Amino acid sequence: MKRIDSVYVLRAAILGDRNAYSRLVEEYQSQVRRFFLNLTEGDEELSKDLAQDTFIKGWVNIGSFRAAAKFSTWIYRIAYNTFYDYNRMNKHAKYFVDVSQAGNFAVSDADNKDLMMDFTKALTALNEYEKIAMVLFYMEDMAINEISKIMKSPAGTVKSHLFRGKKKLSEYLEKSGYK
Repeated sequence: MKRIDSVYVLRAAILGDRNAYSRLVEEYQSQVRRFFLNLTEGDEELSKDLAQDTFIKGWVNIGSFRAAAKFSTWIYRIAYNTFYDYNRMNKHAKYFVDVSQAGNFAVSDADNKDLMMDFTKALTALNEYEKIAMVLFYMEDMAINEISKIMKSPAGTVKSHLFRGKKKLSEYLEKSGYK
């Protein structure tokens, strides 16, 4: 954990210092929003709401933080649970993906094939666990052991999610005309 993070965490947890926690929010807010933005297919409002919920839950539970993990791993674990709870409470949410329909997501505009692929759209081809593992590994640049802690899954399971996710994404790309 960054030294400055540990000072703020200690001040927030032990002294109830809201300003210290606000500094942590400022430090990690854009990363957590980006995480949700990728998981919600670019839904900015929902991403902001989920990020806000994450940081509120973080404040309420800051006393339970243990320095065994980095603060970023801890807050991403809360974000993961927040997203999972949102999907569970809203079973009709479009973020549960029917993997059997993955082949139906194709890029239709030929002009866009030369541009960078919309990664958010491609993520719809993945199930929830593959999507989260891929976003954390490739977009948030986290190590497998950190992802393992966030997802509360063994490292081998995370590697399997990444392997299957890469396979599905390459199939998606192939069906969409990317080679």
